[in-house]
Amino acid sequence: MPRSLSLGNGTVLVTIDQKARLRDLYFPYVGLENHVGGAYMHRTGIWENGRLRWFDEAPWSVEVDANDSYQGKSIARSAESPLVVEITDMLHHVRNIYLRKLVIKNSSDQDRQCKLFINQQFEIYHSEKGDTAFFDPMTHTIIHYEGKRAFLIGTLANNAPFDEYSVGIFQMEGKEGTYRDAEDGRLEKNPIEHGRVDSTIGVSLSIPAHQEQVVHYWIAIGGFIEEAKDLHAVVLSETPDHLIEESADFWKAWANRLPLRYYGLSERAINLFKRSQFYLRSHVDHRGSIIASGDSDMLQHGRDTYSYMWPRDAAYVAVALDWIGDRHNARKFFEFMNAVITKDGYLMHKYRPDRSLGSSWHGWMVNGRAELPIQEDETALVLWALWEHWEASRDLDFLSSLYETLIKRAGNFLVEYRDPRTGLPRPSYNLWEEKFAVHTFTAATVYAGLDAASKFALLLGDEQAHNRFLEASRNVKEAIIKYCYVPDRDMFVRSLFVKEDGSYESDKMIDASSAYGIYLFKVMEADDERLKRAMDAARKALTLSTPVGGIARYANDAYYRIAANVQGNPWIITTLWFAQYSIALAKTDQDLDEARKVLNWVERNATRSGILPEQLDPYTREHISASPLTWSHAEYIRTIIMYLKKSDALGLTKN
Repeated sequence: MPRSLSLGNGTVLVTIDQKARLRDLYFPYVGLENHVGGAYMHRTGIWENGRLRWFDEAPWSVEVDANDSYQGKSIARSAESPLVVEITDMLHHVRNIYLRKLVIKNSSDQDRQCKLFINQQFEIYHSEKGDTAFFDPMTHTIIHYEGKRAFLIGTLANNAPFDEYSVGIFQMEGKEGTYRDAEDGRLEKNPIEHGRVDSTIGVSLSIPAHQEQVVHYWIAIGGFIEEAKDLHAVVLSETPDHLIEESADFWKAWANRLPLRYYGLSERAINLFKRSQFYLRSHVDHRGSIIASGDSDMLQHGRDTYSYMWPRDAAYVAVALDWIGDRHNARKFFEFMNAVITKDGYLMHKYRPDRSLGSSWHGWMVNGRAELPIQEDETALVLWALWEHWEASRDLDFLSSLYETLIKRAGNFLVEYRDPRTGLPRPSYNLWEEKFAVHTFTAATVYAGLDAASKFALLLGDEQAHNRFLEASRNVKEAIIKYCYVPDRDMFVRSLFVKEDGSYESDKMIDASSAYGIYLFKVMEADDERLKRAMDAARKALTLSTPVGGIARYANDAYYRIAANVQGNPWIITTLWFAQYSIALAKTDQDLDEARKVLNWVERNATRSGILPEQLDPYTREHISASPLTWSHAEYIRTIIMYLKKSDALGLTKN
């Protein structure tokens, strides 16, 4: 199920689904050690009139939303009850405390007696064994722990903690869990259990007619039980409301720190822009990793999750962070890259947030020959993104600290990893991670990476390296135009496969990335007629004629494909690429209409709370694959900033 909220502070990442259930809880790395994910979840329900209904069951319906202070704002309603529950979700911006405020409103003319039940399901360390949960009478809390991970659950209602609890075996030995124990409206107060365990707490409420009761709930997260208890003490001394307000003030200031003038944009598009900033930031670990997605439902549909750091995705996110003024986290990303780049100057497929190597399907043998299992675009994109960081920060000392170990090392690799006969890059896996060949998009990134390396070398006085990188970048550019452009078809090839005799066999499948890479990385000027024809041909070929519309990655894309009669599913990022190109060509306000149309299309296909997926069902708009996807949010942010810059350049914001 797609996530509707993603809350992070650099150490903890929490996601909430469409039923207001906590579905993922990563700690102490953002994206590593998910202590809830997969089939596990935390659920909330109300027992009333002799019956318990969880919010994810009929007749309850839930609307999950968010505001501009990085708070979840949800409403749960039941067709069978006059009770309405307003839910505020917040992760403290500094302390590892997840807070939930539930306001239960009684809209009837009669007093209502009910119980609020909250169930916790943890899988600490991704292990189904060895967990312990217990009721702690000293703090009147429930504590789940294993090893160096502890999660303390506390509540307050009318200045008192929960009045019922139970801890038990969960989905083993014939026992379904304590959430079943709650169905008779009464918990057995079992104080401790170990193995695969869950816990449930209950809060008895008496709500007068047309009045409300407030229940505060929190999870204090620590490496040890005492650390979690210390955070619990903070909640009690500073109050949950104060902690929520404190974090809301911080995040509101963070999202509005740039004096942007949103000329011609709808209020909904602006709100999505601000929320996209939050969802990017939630996936940033304070040690520099930027994961693709915290959505663990990928476990249920594939072999692995998206909770890794791809240098490709993260480079785009880092640029977006720089453009919105978050240079600190962009800098931490480049420090991460500096730490993991190989001595030979290339980056691997993907990484875990602790800087270890991530899982991969890129082989070290291709067609019987030893090959590097890399996407060369990932190495090149980091140099391109680092130049964007320099443009934003002008931090020469930082660049100098990376020059020998990251910039020069990667630049030398890009120079050497080329076909000496043509000047093009040697084969590697493409940005979609599917094919091993020479790719137009990859070649364009290599040109941009070498161009950035040459400018860095010139800036830092390394004339020899500057000349070497500059010459190589020019050679790559010339080779792209010579070998990748097909004049009689107004297109750039997707790939070139190297044959036994060293010649190339062209893959002329239309791919959105090919011409876009030529534009973004400035292999050609945006208004070059060849590029304009290629972009137009790709747009026409890949635009879907379904009710949802949007643009596919490439013709006959089979990844999560919904219908055989369309090119593929619409992707957020590829649809935004063509909006970016239209912005680059715009000369009048009217010329920006196409970009505004696409931005509004993206907003319509976001969740109510502003989450963007990787793909959409072409007929139903349902989110497919990972949701949220940080790359989608990064492209939306970059498109908005490009639009605002062009509006300003055209003098529209002065009117």
